[in-house]
Formats: sequence, C-alpha cells, structure tokens
Amino acid sequence: MTDEQASESPGSTEDPADDTRPLSGSGDGWLPPREQTPPHQWTPPGPPPAPGTPYAAAQEPRPSYPPPGTAPYPVQQRAPAPRERVPGWVWPVVSVLALVIGVIGGVFGGAAYENLHHHSTEGQVSGGLADSGTESQAPLPSRNRSVASVAQRLLPSTVQVLAEYQGKKDGATGSGFVLDRSGHYITNNHVVSDAVEHDGPIEIVDQNGDKYAAKVVGRSPTYDLAVLYVKGGPSLPPASLGSAQVLRVGDQVVAFGSPLGLSSTVTSGIVSALNRPVTTSDTGSSSYINAVQTDAAINPGNSGGPLVDLSGRVVGVNSAIATTGGSTGTSGSIGVGFAIPIDQVKITADQILRTGEARYPVIGATVDTGDNSEAGAKILKVNGGGPAEQGGLQKGDLVTDVAGEKVPDGIALIVAIRAHQPGDTVPFTVHRGSSEMRLQITLGSQVG
Repeated sequence: MTDEQASESPGSTEDPADDTRPLSGSGDGWLPPREQTPPHQWTPPGPPPAPGTPYAAAQEPRPSYPPPGTAPYPVQQRAPAPRERVPGWVWPVVSVLALVIGVIGGVFGGAAYENLHHHSTEGQVSGGLADSGTESQAPLPSRNRSVASVAQRLLPSTVQVLAEYQGKKDGATGSGFVLDRSGHYITNNHVVSDAVEHDGPIEIVDQNGDKYAAKVVGRSPTYDLAVLYVKGGPSLPPASLGSAQVLRVGDQVVAFGSPLGLSSTVTSGIVSALNRPVTTSDTGSSSYINAVQTDAAINPGNSGGPLVDLSGRVVGVNSAIATTGGSTGTSGSIGVGFAIPIDQVKITADQILRTGEARYPVIGATVDTGDNSEAGAKILKVNGGGPAEQGGLQKGDLVTDVAGEKVPDGIALIVAIRAHQPGDTVPFTVHRGSSEMRLQITLGSQVG
C-alpha cells in the first residue's frame, strides 16, 4: 500500500506512491501530460503560596492582622461614611463610552482573527460541494450526438493553468475547469505541485485570454488532483458534473484543454476501457488511478482538463497518457489516454473544500508491485494493529479479488482499494497456501 513501511525485498515499496514502474503491457512509461521545461508569550499567574509558606517567598511583607495585642474590629461597629452623590449625567456617558469601546474592540479583534486564520482557510467551504454551487444537470439532451454542441457549452468553463516550474514562471502548462460558482477550479496536482512546494505563482487563463492569480486550497498527490481558488475572479459557468459509472466502452467523449500550450482545444474519441489500473509518476511521487481510458487525443498540457460525455457532463479529468518511449515531455498522443473518474474527483474535492486536505483509504500492509509472476497481489508485510491485521490478512497471502473485481497484481490491488473510501468494509479473496478464504477488511485513512 502507499502508506505502509517498506520491505527490503526487491520489487517491494514502502510507499507505492513512490513506485515509478510502468504498468506491464501498457507501454514503456507513464507520463503526466503537461508542458514544462526541464508576540510576547503570556504566562498565566501561578497558584497562591501554600499554607504556612512565608510571604517572603512571594517577595512582599506579611501583614500583621490583627495588630498585636488587639482584637478584630466588630463587624459593622462603625457606620460607613456617606458617599458623594454621582451626578446623574455620568452614567449615560459611561454607558455610551463602553459601547463604543466594545464595538471598536470587536472590529479590531475580528480583524486580528481574520489575519491569523485567513491564509489557511481562504477558499474553503464548510459545507463542501453541497454549498459551493456545483452543477449536475446535463446541459444537453441525452439524444445529442453533436461534438460541436458539447464544445460550445464547455469551452467557457475550461481554463488554462500556468504554474511556476523549476524557477521558471509559467514553466508548467496545464488545464482545468470551473468546479462551482464560488471561484473554485479543478486541475491535476502534478501541474501545480512544484509551484506549491516553492511558493511560486499560479494563474488561470480564461477563454478570452485574461489571467487571474490563483491559490491552491488543497491537493491530493494520491489521486493527482488539486482544487484552486480565485478570489474576485471571472464569472464563468461551472461545468456540469456527471458520473463515470454510467459509461460504457464505446461511448463517445470529448476532451478539453490546452495541449502543447494551445488553449481552448477540443478533441473527441470514445471510451476505450474502464477501470484501467494506471500509475503515473512525477518528480518522485506517484498516483494510482482507476482510470477511464480514451482514444481522444490527449497531449502534454491537457492535464487537468475535463473529459465530457455528449450530454455535456464531465465524466473524468484528463491526467495521463501512454507512451512508446522518447524523452520526458516530448512524446505525444498515441491514442491511449487516461482520465480520473469524476466520481473520485467529487469525493476528493469535497474533502478539500471542507478541511483543506484530502484523505485516502489504506489497509496497513506492504504489497509487491514489481513481481507479476503470480495472478494476484502478494502481501510482503502486515503492519501490527492495522486494518489488514485486524481483518486477518497475513504476510505471504495472495490477494486475487477485491469487492468482486479481479486483482492481477500489486498495482491493481492499490487501485482497487483506492476506489473505495476510508471506513468502508470491503471483501477480499485471499489465497493462503492451498486454501482460499474470504476476509472482511475495514479500510483505514491517511492524508494525501
């Protein structure tokens, strides 16, 4: 699993997100499609001196009470001296002053709080996607068969994403789309990760060529997703969010983005395959995707753009392409591209909007991602006290099925687990020696 400790066995990985091996039989490598060049501290007062402790310890003289040779004054033995009468006009003035001071203090106190917390919460929405103004109604009828109609609807909702990369402004060029009516945009993590790590600028460019500074609300290297926020940005229509679960192989789809820096580009094709286990690598980190495969042309720069069905609803986020070799970043489309299903995008985006971070499911085990000699995923290590151990999984087990889906290798197991959510209880089919058994494992959770 991606979060587990590594075995030193060859082909194992402490964090499968660091495994950069290509998926067997799918080309020489996976490349993420992008264009880029190589107060003073207050201490509360302490407790009073303990009984019997000399007052010298508190650095002040001990009072002598009652005075030596005398007794305490009887209570109320002397009548109190009359107090001077306070003019009646004083109290209204005091009240008004107190009110004014309270208002001013509230304003400055609120401003101070905002300054302290604004940076970490800007762009977040406590109610997540439900309160951010997303759209799910299909903009076109189900009988539509016109790519031109889809293009006309979605191009205004598609943006180009420019981010600093290796010290060069706009060194990374990707794509994205309008998530909601609150100023949020979806793109790939690998488009903006270098800029985030080095505090570099990020911009979006709308269809008219106007640029707007953007910030990252949160991102998920695990799912290769990021949510951007533009404060006071353009009033662009949000893209309608559909579902990849209704797709069938052969359905026509349309890809939007800025391949090779060419903004507002539209390509079309079909769904070539579904639930394709794919791992993509980018500067030492990897993402595991249960992908929608398409032959719609996807090239560097398409990353983060929407993959759309003919009813005009987004069904995926373009993220990776297969290559047959060549230098990094120079290979183009060979008709095999991959998109993150929009169902996972909605889950991850909702988490980020609510909390600023994303979470993914784990079982607490190390899986072999290098050996494909056996039909299944070999477990190299099971972490003590983790979900796998609690569910009965052991070192040496061979996992062949997760929730009814065949698991041919380690990468497929990782992808199958990440297709679920933390807290889900998932059935595993396991071969242990000559025995086959069914285990129920409740998935744990990790930030990433």
